[in-house]
Parts: sequence; structure tokens; C-alpha cells
Amino acid sequence: MRKKISFIIIVLLISFSLQSKNKASNSELDKSVSAPISLKRADVIRFAKNLLGTPYRFACSNPKKGFDCSGFVNYVYKKFKIKLPRSSAAFGALGKGLKPEEFKEGDVLVFYGFKNKTRIGHVGIICEAAGMNSKFIHSSSGKAKGVIISELSSDMYKRRFYKCVDEIN
Repeated sequence: MRKKISFIIIVLLISFSLQSKNKASNSELDKSVSAPISLKRADVIRFAKNLLGTPYRFACSNPKKGFDCSGFVNYVYKKFKIKLPRSSAAFGALGKGLKPEEFKEGDVLVFYGFKNKTRIGHVGIICEAAGMNSKFIHSSSGKAKGVIISELSSDMYKRRFYKCVDEIN
């Protein structure tokens, strides 16, 4: 009988020890999940590119329904805990404009509107940095009607370019 009780106690101690170890592992896992994400520019671009083809939808920032331009940029950065404006016009007040040679992946491009060349009307994210020859990802309301990659050097965007800002730092 004593051997049985000793055996049961040992089994219980081992079981308790394993449960404590698992709880510690789970709490470490929980910490890593809720810890701020260390931001890498390539991660921002990879995440944004996963949204290619999402339809354009005015005043929307939901990948299941669609994005307008500022909704797309806002949604991408929100994933990385960076708060950005929700309207394209508000992007005009962001940060100091960069020189083309300073452009990097993940920087935000700000453009004047298509019809109104005095007001901010469009935004995107640089996905291939090459100064004024950079490529950017954005949600277009034009022919493509959705998240696409465009060239900053195209006539459509070169003439409307307002500034590029680094919100990642």
C-alpha cells in the first residue's frame, strides 16, 4: 500500500511539475504575442502586398469589403501599431518631406487630387525605393479599381506628387 501511495505522489508531483512548466511556456508565448512588433520595412511591404487585388471601395478600410487609398495605408500601418490619419487630406500634414534619394520601402507617398491640384487627394506606400522612379502600392479608384502597384514616374503620379514621409523611422 505504501508503494502505491508513493507512486501516486510521484506521479502527481511530475504532473504538477509539467503543468507548471507548460503554464510558464504559455505565458512566455502570450508575452511574445502581445509585445510590440519590431517593425521591419520588408514586413510592412509583405503585408501590404498580401492585399493586392482587394477592390476599391470609397470610405472603407476593411479587407473583406475593400479600401479607399487612405483606408488601405491606415490599415497596413495599424497592423504594425502605427497610427496614421484616416483621410488622404490629413496625410498632407504628416512629417517633413524627404528628398527623392532618401525614399525607402515603407515610406508614405502623398499626392494632390486627380482633379484638384491644390488639395491632397491620394496616398500610397513605397514598395520599391528608387527616388522618383520608385514603385508604390495603393488602392486606386481609377481603371484598376483596387490595390495595385504603380510607378511614381508615370505621368499620372509624377505631376501630382506632393511629398514622401517616413512614418516608420
